Amino acid sequence: MGYETPSNSTSTSTSTPNWFSKDVEDHKKNKKGSLVGSSGPLIGRTRWRRRSSRASGEDILALQDLDPTMNAKMHLVNNAIDEIGWTPYHTKLFFLNGFGYAVDSLILLLQSAIVGPAYREFGKHGYEKGLTIAVYSGMLIEALFWGLGADIVGRRYAFNISLLVCSLSATIAGAMPNWAALGFFVSLVGFGGGGNLVLDTTVFLEYLPGSKQWVLTLMAAWWGLGQVVTGFIAWGFLVPTKWNCATVENCTMANNMGWRYVMFTSGALVFVLSIVRVTVIRLKETPKYLLGTGEDAQVVETLQHLAEKYSRPCSLTLNQLRACGPVIGTHSKNRLSVGETMVHFRGLFATPKISLSTIMIWLSWTMVGLAYPLFYVFLPSYLEARGAKLDISRFDIWRNYALTNMSSIFGPVLAGWLCNLPVLGRRYTMLIGGFMTAGFFLGYTRVRTAAQDIGVSCAIAFSLSVYYGTLYAYTPEVLPSAHRATGNGIAVACNRVMGILSAVIATVAGTSTAVPIYICVGLLAAMGVVAALFPFEPCGRRSS
Repeated sequence: MGYETPSNSTSTSTSTPNWFSKDVEDHKKNKKGSLVGSSGPLIGRTRWRRRSSRASGEDILALQDLDPTMNAKMHLVNNAIDEIGWTPYHTKLFFLNGFGYAVDSLILLLQSAIVGPAYREFGKHGYEKGLTIAVYSGMLIEALFWGLGADIVGRRYAFNISLLVCSLSATIAGAMPNWAALGFFVSLVGFGGGGNLVLDTTVFLEYLPGSKQWVLTLMAAWWGLGQVVTGFIAWGFLVPTKWNCATVENCTMANNMGWRYVMFTSGALVFVLSIVRVTVIRLKETPKYLLGTGEDAQVVETLQHLAEKYSRPCSLTLNQLRACGPVIGTHSKNRLSVGETMVHFRGLFATPKISLSTIMIWLSWTMVGLAYPLFYVFLPSYLEARGAKLDISRFDIWRNYALTNMSSIFGPVLAGWLCNLPVLGRRYTMLIGGFMTAGFFLGYTRVRTAAQDIGVSCAIAFSLSVYYGTLYAYTPEVLPSAHRATGNGIAVACNRVMGILSAVIATVAGTSTAVPIYICVGLLAAMGVVAALFPFEPCGRRSS
């Protein structure tokens, strides 16, 4: 495919390029030096860029004492991706990976949209919060399953089949005859779609030029779009009285088809998206994943094919990668073993700084996973106890639902611009988003009218998506490529566990007290502070 073959195919050089070896030695010598002295880390970084004949940017984890061979190869691949630049292939990835984001938010809201009419039809027998726990459980399992699986067997397989599983499960769920069966298939819907936050960011990032990594934050706008689609589908089917029964006593499948039509329509939509993803993009395995498996020839072939297809330059050759030597420590001898799992887990704690980064990221996902759903679980009862007058029609409920979710589309647009400003970067963009959301959440406790309710709801949706959208992008950016999906999957899993916990808390705790509200506000403010203290800032640097 246009890549250079070694002059002697029977032997492979295992020596590291001179420029890279010397830079690693300089870095190790200078790592403890003064920040402003002649041998300080900043000078080391300058030498790194100056001595590399191909240096076009700093790799985020290049100075973290990881495998120097992997660092050298990653540097060459990042240079090649930058050399190719943004292509129509990246545009396709933005849309098709965005579908996964949209589906993830769609399935989260599906269960909350249909829970009322479905529970009423089945005679209100069973655990009322069962669908919430079911969908979060499915999403939890898939985040872990596909997170680890994508690091073991590759990103491509999960990317191609996850939406198909989601679509089929949603369609079948719409035909279920009882509460327990519905809960089971809703959990499968979660399993099918819940890993997309892991896969879509990982796949997209590993093809992105360094100067375009901010687009990963912008991609979170698809999350809001998925919510809007859910809102409009629910608005269309859950409002007409001919499809929605009023009371438990006269509620049957015949006069309560609205929620089933919601599931059928959503399943059909996701099925179309799953087919488009497979037929339009024809995804090749990502070059950064192939680096970790030692498939240097496939790395070059993938990048050269991309360059040739879109008439772009790509000077990366197989000899250059092989000259760096073999990559070690990214996989165990047996891929399907406990040892393989531990390799990827340990890789997230390879150095003290990476360890701190990993823990803080997981903590952030845990906090937002509890604060956001818990707030909305407690809020209606809290406002009612404080005398809020929010009597609105079913039509207005779904209209407000659509308006609120539309507001969340624009948060990532602002975040994408802010996070690319050197003075703010990713960390301070999250600080702004967290503080803004905390302020609006606090203001929501003063809501007394329907107009105030919709206004503050839209403000919260906008500001929270600034934080959330940036966190979605930041997480894979700072994780080591060989273990990126595992770390990202665990982060998302922490979020799902808190979603399950919020449903349990809502069942056993009093909802008229103000204490949970202020706890949520405190969590949101803490999320912003934690983000500002993250040890890595990706702005102006390339993922490793």
